[in-house]
Amino acid sequence: MSRGFVKEDDQEDIPMVPPRAELPNGVTNYVTQSGWEALLAEKQMLIDEKNQSNINNENERRIASNHINAKLHLLNNRIAEAKIVDLKQQPQNEIRFGAIVTFTIEATKTLKTFQIVGVDEADTTKGKISFLSPLAKALLNKKKGEKAILKTGNEERVFEVLEIVYR
Repeated sequence: MSRGFVKEDDQEDIPMVPPRAELPNGVTNYVTQSGWEALLAEKQMLIDEKNQSNINNENERRIASNHINAKLHLLNNRIAEAKIVDLKQQPQNEIRFGAIVTFTIEATKTLKTFQIVGVDEADTTKGKISFLSPLAKALLNKKKGEKAILKTGNEERVFEVLEIVYR
């Protein structure tokens, strides 16, 4: 049927779904075991939300379902590309993916602890930074006692690694 014979009210808007955390093309989607479990839990939550919808209006229900389906599509792509990193296999004395790193910021003597995780797991309020972040890239492959330098504009920030832990 030609779109000319469809009522204007019957045309559905394409759901606007915010993109997931950026993962550049060609970059492996590394995740920790807990990150993997969080992705699966998010998927189950979306499925449950879709199945338990109690919207009576058919049009609103269809729009809500399309929105959830769009989110599920993005999430399923992320899950399909995920590669779980076994933290026990990481070199325990060197900063790699999954490491929980305690360091000082040399200029302020501030003590910080972050875990280097996948892009979907990253949340600085929970002490987790993406392996693609500039700080994580500066810290990667460093060992206890070594210094990492992060260039920010005209400034260099120096971080001294105090502890490396894998859990």
